[in-house]
Formats: sequence, structure tokens, C-alpha cells
Amino acid sequence: MTAPTQLSRRAFLRGSGISLALPFLDAMWSRSMLAADAPPPKRLVTVCSALGVYGPDFFPTAAGRDYALTPYLDILKEHRDDFTVFSGLSHPEQSGRDGHASEMTWLTSARHPGLGGFRNTISIDQYVAEKIGFETRFPSLVLNTGGNNSQSYTRSGVMIPAEARPSKVFASLFLDGSPNEVHNQMRKLKEGRSIMDAVREQAKRFEKRVGNADREKLDEYYTSVREMEQRLVKAGDWVHKPKPKVDVQPLKDIENEKDLIGRINLMFQLVPLALQTDSTRLITILIQGRGDVPEIPGVSMDHHNLSHHGQDPQKIEQLRLVERAEMGALNGLFTALKAKKEGSSSLMDNTMVLFGSNLGNANSHDWHNLPTLLAGGGFKHGQHIAMDTKNNTPLCNLFVPMLQKLGMETDTFGTSSASSLAGFA
Repeated sequence: MTAPTQLSRRAFLRGSGISLALPFLDAMWSRSMLAADAPPPKRLVTVCSALGVYGPDFFPTAAGRDYALTPYLDILKEHRDDFTVFSGLSHPEQSGRDGHASEMTWLTSARHPGLGGFRNTISIDQYVAEKIGFETRFPSLVLNTGGNNSQSYTRSGVMIPAEARPSKVFASLFLDGSPNEVHNQMRKLKEGRSIMDAVREQAKRFEKRVGNADREKLDEYYTSVREMEQRLVKAGDWVHKPKPKVDVQPLKDIENEKDLIGRINLMFQLVPLALQTDSTRLITILIQGRGDVPEIPGVSMDHHNLSHHGQDPQKIEQLRLVERAEMGALNGLFTALKAKKEGSSSLMDNTMVLFGSNLGNANSHDWHNLPTLLAGGGFKHGQHIAMDTKNNTPLCNLFVPMLQKLGMETDTFGTSSASSLAGFA
């Protein structure tokens, strides 16, 4: 057997119209890096639920490490030691053009969004992309579950349009060639021919050059690629399948033609693949607020209407069903990141996942006390850090230590203040 050799950290398997980037393997670490115990790169993923998160089911009542899990956090209980919950955070002066204008500033903190003369500032992901974006094929991935709006802004305050089609993101990550070649490869996926079919012989030769541990990582990665392919094909199939006919008049609010949770899950499944291959280290995902009925059992009213529940118990219960499903998708992302190993650590250890909303109380368009959860990334997690819910601490005070973990030498960002988040570093 050929002894394992050092490999390029930009190793690819190539087939006809295909370029399959490979995950970090032990054989990709140079002797000098191993001697210095060099860590894997740090990454940032942000996920914003634009129609808010129902506070009573999200925020714990007690601070510290012994807080009781709330209904939403209970869904994440297997990862309790991997995340920190924050209350009492917000961006100052977010009164803007309308109740949803703060969606533009969740990652920037610019004041009075959308009012006359408003100009947005750089978002945290693009701030980092300016420094390290050149190290990966994609400086950042900007995604949306159902539109082109994003929360990623350049230094000039220009929004970077989001991509809402998982198949296009997948093609960008793995398929090379002309548009016609990419189209043909996507057609082959629908015919049941995996990307792995095109690179199988090269993969076999490659595997002879690495050790047993790397072979296991490759097998796990190939399985993830196949699963992603299958989910994309299934998602595409639904577009062409007729909906069932029923002999009743449709309810007024049921006009949904898309699967919110399915779209979230597809986007979340792309995240470990993009990060593990070092295709990018920065991903933003906007769970776009919609005015249709999510395809979730027990939900019969549109999502936007549910977010403005007016304390109606029926609406709140349906809103909980939607948001529990979102939290379940988030739990799946955490599980996937934690399962991917990088040396002695996991992808979760090296990836910060910021989850929250630009609205603290969507019912009243209140932008104070934003639901905020940070997972992974090497922080001391497992606690609820409770700041003053009336006199809020700037959310950018959390962004600063996040930036520092990403290797940025800065003590300020946006509207950050001199005060710190006690107990978090």
C-alpha cells in the first residue's frame, strides 16, 4: 500500500463538467502546520428569521447555566452545551420606514433604516470577507429561503442579492463548465446518476493516497453529497406534481405553493458541504417573511398574519407550530455540523452560528430585546446571558468578540459600546 502523502488543501476530484471539492483531511496538513498545532479555519453562519421569534417560548426566565429550557430551546437540548442564549440585546435607534425595515440592519446596526437620507453600513459578514474572503473560492454565500433580499451589505451600503435556489448554489459549489454542461449534469442527477459516478475512478485512485481516517471522512462526505443530490431532485419533482383535488371550497388564506421548512432544510444541508470543502467561510441565510400559509400540519393561516397575532391564542398556537419547525431545522444544522470532524475538533467547534431575528416582538414591530442565540465557534457556551431587557445592550457588543474569534483585530463594530457582555468571551 502506498503511504499517505501530503495533499493540497485545494484538492478536487474532476469529471466531465464537474469539480468536486474535498473536505479537510489529515493529509492536507503540512508538517509545519502539524508541528505548530495549527487549528482549522474559523467560520461564521448567520440565520435570521425575519418574522420574529415568539419570545415567551424562546427566552429563559433565569440567567446563568442552570436556566430551565424553554419550549423552543428544548428542541435544541442535545446541543445545550454548544450554544448561549442572550436577552436584552438590540441595535439602537431602529425606528425606520416601516415595521420591517430593521431587517436591513440586523448585521450592520445602521440607525433609522429606510428613512430619508438613510445609507446602510457594512454587514459583519462582508467586513470579514474584506479581510479573508480571498482565501476561499466564494468570499461569502448570501442565501434566502424565498427571495433576493439579503442582510449582507458592502462598505458602500449596497445590498448583495441573495440566492434562493438551492440547486443553483449546489451547482456553483460542485459543477464546472458551460451553462449547457451544468444543465446536463443537473439532468443526470434527476436521472439518478450521481456526481460520484463521474468522479468514481479518480476517487478510487485518490483514496489509495490517504490513510484510513481520511478514507472514513471521504466516505462520510460522499454520502452527504449523495443525500444532498437526492433532496434536490425530490424538491424539484414536487414542482411538477399536481396538487390533490378536494371537493370543498379552499380556505381564503391557503394559497401557499412553497414549503418553508423544506426550503430551510435544503439551505441548511448546503452549509456543512460549503464549509467542509472550504468553498467559503461566511454564510448568511435570511428566512424571508412571507404572506402565505406554510405547509405545516395544523397551520391554516399565513405566516405574516400569525406573526401579528394580537395575543389571539389560536394564532399564537399556529405560530408556535411554524417556529417549532424552524427550530427543528436549526437543530438539524447543529447536529450536522457537530458530526463533521476536523482533526481533534468538529465543524461545529470551528463555526459560529448566529440565530435570531431583527424583531424582538413581531406582533408590535418592536425591535428591542432581540431573540439571539450563538452556537459553536469555540466560545464558553451552555448559559443564558441576560442583559437589561428595557435598557438594552448593543447587539454589536456580541459582534465584537465574534469578529475577534474570526481573527479580526478590532475592539469596535457598528454601534458597539465600551461595556462588555459579562461572562462571555
